[in-house]
Amino acid sequence: MLRRLVPLALVVSGMCAPNAAAQPHDPDLGRNLAASCAGCHGTDGRSIGGMQALAGRPRADIERAMKDFRDGKRPATIMHQLARGYSDAQIEAVSAYLSARR
Repeated sequence: MLRRLVPLALVVSGMCAPNAAAQPHDPDLGRNLAASCAGCHGTDGRSIGGMQALAGRPRADIERAMKDFRDGKRPATIMHQLARGYSDAQIEAVSAYLSARR
């Protein structure tokens, strides 16, 4: 009986597991992720206070800074902790969104 259940379990688990390649691209991913930046860097990266504005900065600069924070290459008080939660794809999405803001 176990011999029949194992192949069935593998088929069912394969049908239920999400396939990253088959998932559609979320066009709002960058905007949604950038919302968490608003507390310090302003809505849509338009800082009014002491934090650096991110809106309109070159995409590559934002990506490099975020990855450096995440990887411990750039010192910070809080950004190194926040950046650890982002994948490369998420960093690229938020960087693209913020760099497109004017």
